[in-house]
Amino acid sequence: MFDQVARRYDLTNTVISFGQDRRWRALTADVLDLRPGERCLDLAAGTAVSTAELAHSGAEVIACDFSLGMLREGLDRGVPLVAGDAMHLPFPDAAFDAVTISLGLRNVADTAAGLAEMARVTKPGGRLVVLEFSSPTWAPFRTVYTEYLMRALPQVARTVSSAPDAYVYLAESIRAWPDQAGLAGLIAANGWGSVRWRNLTGGIVALHHAIKS
Repeated sequence: MFDQVARRYDLTNTVISFGQDRRWRALTADVLDLRPGERCLDLAAGTAVSTAELAHSGAEVIACDFSLGMLREGLDRGVPLVAGDAMHLPFPDAAFDAVTISLGLRNVADTAAGLAEMARVTKPGGRLVVLEFSSPTWAPFRTVYTEYLMRALPQVARTVSSAPDAYVYLAESIRAWPDQAGLAGLIAANGWGSVRWRNLTGGIVALHHAIKS
């Protein structure tokens, strides 16, 4: 499915998020706070747009994704690209100062296993930043948002995506995802401490930050 949407993936993300995806990436980079000389794993990196932006920090940032189609679209980004499964990462223990995953944790078949793997490849005291869809904090807007997800989003995607049916899955996966506190608890149970989060765009997405225990 991800191979099929790769060709117009970045454009579709911008359209269905009304341009908010760029702001979300910038805020993720601010929270991650990478520095020259650090090593960072950008997991579920897709076409490596976020990886290339993070590399401007001077850190060594590696894009990892299990979709070869996505990675092929990112071949001209100028960053290292690695094909890998989040539940079985092809990296040694304590290889990174930081790990980040943006709008991809929902797509890991076993979320707990993925979070534990991220902890395994992170140095003690290293950090995790997760950008993921979440639960809007204002109840009336939450209802409107849910209707948009299930009805309008697939139709909007149909006008720009190379595989619009995939966005029916996207809508369903967002609805089934835990809220901010639920995800924080899952992170804390799988090798991470000092978990906190910040709501963005009224809680449509949330940034979770944690430290390797």
